[in-house]
Amino acid sequence: MTHIIVTNDDGVQAPGILALSQALRAVGDVTVVSPALNQSATGHKKTLFQDVAVSDVKLADGSDAISVGGTPADCIALSALGMIAWPPDIVVSGINRGANMGQDVTYSGTVSAALEATINGARAVAVSLDWHEANDVEDYREAARVAVEVVRMVLQKGLPPLTILNLNVPDLPTVAGLRLTRQGIRIYRDQLIRSGNICRIEGLFPIGEHEEEGTDVWAVHQGYASLTPIHLDLTAHRFLADLAAWDVRV
Repeated sequence: MTHIIVTNDDGVQAPGILALSQALRAVGDVTVVSPALNQSATGHKKTLFQDVAVSDVKLADGSDAISVGGTPADCIALSALGMIAWPPDIVVSGINRGANMGQDVTYSGTVSAALEATINGARAVAVSLDWHEANDVEDYREAARVAVEVVRMVLQKGLPPLTILNLNVPDLPTVAGLRLTRQGIRIYRDQLIRSGNICRIEGLFPIGEHEEEGTDVWAVHQGYASLTPIHLDLTAHRFLADLAAWDVRV
């Protein structure tokens, strides 16, 4: 039987992970391993040389889950090190409340969990819904449906080493289709709120720059689900020749 690990960064009791785990039960056996609390924007933080609390919990539908007192990456790292059977056939991270497009992937705990999975030899997909007000399981049903179709294809076709798929779904009852995309550019509108020695980052949600056709930002804002392959080779290959021309000497 196909074994699927489901995780997220919104917390084990978030509605998105429940919708995703329920939908994926049509594909295989699902094990939910998720942070105990919201870990949004924690990036690829991995807890080392510190205790991490782990406990068995029940989701809202009565199904079993493992709650981890750490980050999304911790959930996968602990699983890969023997907390549960490894490797699974696939790891699916989400469904995140809010999109993870453009530079968001460097912040995203959702994407980082998928990256931790591929580091440890498992295929992985990250799933996000472009709706920050999605607070009910039903709000995630269409994103879960699209995710299932992508997961089925990954199970059939596989993925290259150290590569994940990043799926972003628009807030629509039915998406217009699926587009294969590259990362776009996000404009962040953060603001510093300071009171004496206390600082806080707030602001409006990010927007897309120019929304160039073929990018994840463009696709989602046109009503399409966006599917972007992401790999862990961060080398700026096209810049290597220019860098060589600098003739840096030490």
